[in-house]
Amino acid sequence: MPPKTLKSHGGRTLQEPSFGRSVVQTFTSSENRPIVTAIGLFAIGVTFLHSSWSEILLPM
Repeated sequence: MPPKTLKSHGGRTLQEPSFGRSVVQTFTSSENRPIVTAIGLFAIGVTFLHSSWSEILLPM
C-alpha cells in the first residue's frame, strides 16, 4: 500500500480574529461612532460630577 500524501492548496487559511481585535474593530466601526461618542461623553460627565471639580457649579 503506497504512503498517503498530503495535498496542500498553497494559500493561507483564514483564521477568526481574536476577541480583542474583534472588540476594537467594533468600537472603531464608523456605524457605531455615535453610540461610542455618547457613552464616552456620559462617562466624562459622571466623572466630573463625582469629582471635587463639580463644586464650581454650586452658587456662592
